[in-house]
Amino acid sequence: MHTPPPAAAPAGTTPAYETLSTLLHTRYSCRAFLPQELDRPTIDSILAAAQRTASWCNAQPWQLTIASGATLARLRSALQAHVATEPAAPDLPWPREYRGVYQERRRECGWGLYEALGIPKGDREASARQAAQNFTMFGAPHVAIVSSDEALGVYGAVDCGAYVGNFLLAAHSLGVATIAQAALAAYPRVLREVLGIATDRSIVCGISFGMADPAHPANRFRTQRAAPGDSVTWRD
Repeated sequence: MHTPPPAAAPAGTTPAYETLSTLLHTRYSCRAFLPQELDRPTIDSILAAAQRTASWCNAQPWQLTIASGATLARLRSALQAHVATEPAAPDLPWPREYRGVYQERRRECGWGLYEALGIPKGDREASARQAAQNFTMFGAPHVAIVSSDEALGVYGAVDCGAYVGNFLLAAHSLGVATIAQAALAAYPRVLREVLGIATDRSIVCGISFGMADPAHPANRFRTQRAAPGDSVTWRD
């Protein structure tokens, strides 16, 4: 499934709008990476752009712990060991439930990915193996664990969400593939032990990033978006 190219720009837009629209329409969640690491200047450029994210009272609560190389290998091993034996225990609660249209969209996303990978509906073993790839970071050479000051509560997490979105777009603008991963926040104790993240930081999510493997079928899958009007109520 491929996202169609952006429609012709509406009247009154600007080149900057068109550039942003193209980035938003062409970015996707990468689920298979090539092993080579990025150079530090490229990562620094992503971080410099994402740091301009707006936040409540300009608190800028996001902190990133970026793991690569041997540290990332240790983190992969530790996560895979704990996934098999421990229940998830995230710092921030998972959604209580997905209902209505949100459940429909979630199912559509999952089924579309499994179809791209040749996993038939109902094959729970194969779908579980694919889900477990979250804890290998899909082979990415880098992962950033995003955390917020726990005292800031939900609004710190909201600010981090805005930061994550800008990180993804900044990376895409440089040809770097990404995937934001709530799954990595399921085992905060492991992340703290391996990466030295303080207990007063709430772990929000991870971002795995690097260069995409263009030959992998997972990277041909694209999600769709609702029409803008589906998310807006006008009160004139």
